[in-house]
Amino acid sequence: MNEKALHYWNTYWGENKQPKEVSAWSFGGDPDGLADLVIKGVKTATCSGYLFYELEQEPLPAQGQYSIVLNSKEEPVAIIRISKVEVMAMNEVSEEFAFAEGEGDRSYQHWYSVHKQFFTKELQKIGKEFSDDMLLVLEQFELLHIKR
Repeated sequence: MNEKALHYWNTYWGENKQPKEVSAWSFGGDPDGLADLVIKGVKTATCSGYLFYELEQEPLPAQGQYSIVLNSKEEPVAIIRISKVEVMAMNEVSEEFAFAEGEGDRSYQHWYSVHKQFFTKELQKIGKEFSDDMLLVLEQFELLHIKR
């Protein structure tokens, strides 16, 4: 976590007891646009490829965890808390989840098209191919604070 994110986190909690764990990250693809959707309350979910957690030997996110959302300049813009995590094949994701991601016209078709394009590109970087049944880590979250 960078210094700005740490300062924001500490300021948010003030004298209150802080949770032990927090992560700071930016969204892939369009960090600023997606962070803006979070700030507006439109984006309340995100997903990532399960394979990437395995390759990076990173633990999966868990309900109750906190995150600091960063923009493309690695500046903190908001604090969120994960309310639900599921692992599911991409072709089994619901229309409700696609809507909660808040992107484009919020339709399943838009969600699927954009995510297929994104994952195809990311998988090619590591010599893998996209498949409709690739596992995704689906996260739903609540917006706790917007940095002003």
